Amino acid sequence: MKKILILPVLLATLFFSATVFAQPASAPAAKNKSTSSSALIPAPRTTLTNWLARHEGFVKEAKKGGVEILFLGDSITDMWRNKGLNVWNKCYAPRHAANFGIGGDRTQHVLWRIGHGELDGIKPKVTVLMIGTNNSNTDPAADIAKAIKLIIDDIHARLPDTKILLLAVFPRNKPTDKPEQMEKIHQVNDLIAKYADGRKVKFLDLGPKLVGLDGKVPADIMADFLHPTEKGYQVWADAMNPTLDAMMKD
Repeated sequence: MKKILILPVLLATLFFSATVFAQPASAPAAKNKSTSSSALIPAPRTTLTNWLARHEGFVKEAKKGGVEILFLGDSITDMWRNKGLNVWNKCYAPRHAANFGIGGDRTQHVLWRIGHGELDGIKPKVTVLMIGTNNSNTDPAADIAKAIKLIIDDIHARLPDTKILLLAVFPRNKPTDKPEQMEKIHQVNDLIAKYADGRKVKFLDLGPKLVGLDGKVPADIMADFLHPTEKGYQVWADAMNPTLDAMMKD
């Protein structure tokens, strides 16, 4: 009788041991999965019908070469084409600048774009990079900052001689913005400021030039409290140009 009982007990013990020792191995994987952020994963835009066509247009423009200054980013960069056009034509068009900004883009979209040909054929002396305000709606500050570092590293991997003028994410105060959104943007800017090495990457925070005494963006600088007006683009250019000029000469 004792021999008959030994086998079931042994099997139960082995099963229990296997279950217990298997659990720790799966726990880290589950944790990593839950903390992964889309900000870090290159992805195309599927919700904007002309997004791919605009990307392909940038690829064609890059293949032509001749770009000395490259602006890369989202709608704030994109709108140099309209609200900032007069300032652009005065300050940057004569200097063979190209604008690769697309409204609504996040870090993952810029990562995808530069990984799919937008830097092929050009060798800009300086790339002006600002991205992240759209990520601030959903992504943690640390992930946004990490994604911006990925963009910097990818640019340098493809364009090793290009300097990067990394701009702090602009201040915003749309009525629909969550109270903690600007705090997150401040956190992002504090983190990405550390990427400046004084040689290949310089960091510039234009925020103090864009806000009033109350710390908020006035309507004459950003009518919708997110995108600059023509006056806002002039303030941007005036504040940035001394640093940009120095980087172009070095």
